[in-house]
Amino acid sequence: MPKIKKKRMGFVIDLTPLVDITFLLLTFLMFTAKFKSEAEAEKQFTIRRPTVSPDTTKLPERDLAIINIAIDDKNPNDTSYYYGLTNMKDVPLVYQLVPEIPPELQSKALVKVDTTVLGKLIRATLSVRSSTRFAIDADRRIRFKWVEDAMNILRRNRAFVFNFVTDKRTQEEEQKTQKK
Repeated sequence: MPKIKKKRMGFVIDLTPLVDITFLLLTFLMFTAKFKSEAEAEKQFTIRRPTVSPDTTKLPERDLAIINIAIDDKNPNDTSYYYGLTNMKDVPLVYQLVPEIPPELQSKALVKVDTTVLGKLIRATLSVRSSTRFAIDADRRIRFKWVEDAMNILRRNRAFVFNFVTDKRTQEEEQKTQKK
């Protein structure tokens, strides 16, 4: 006859006392902990902005193409691009490559252009003389969008190095920025 096996008795753990102790410890820690006030938590620090050291070298007198961005005198709500070259020998050669510029405007120092003609002028200038440097001269009152568009046009036409024409600071302004 087979032996009758005893049933195994399972065991049960009552978690109620464990939960009670956990909550007691939690409340004890909450009551004894010292919370930081907002004044203590907020650290005092100063933000130091980097100072700009502009390149004070003068722009070359020759082989320079200037993109002037200015507010139109006749229509103050309109901003326009103007293009000019300092090397007078290159002016007729560049303007021959860009048929959009009428002959009567080719004798002017600065020619009013739109963005597509500006891109063609940059490309033509680089094809005539690859050593030409570019400078962007912008009115203070214009929006940055116009300067950004000019920079993008220069980049699209492989003119990656260009300068910004800025006003020279006075001695007082220079001293104020150094004190800060």
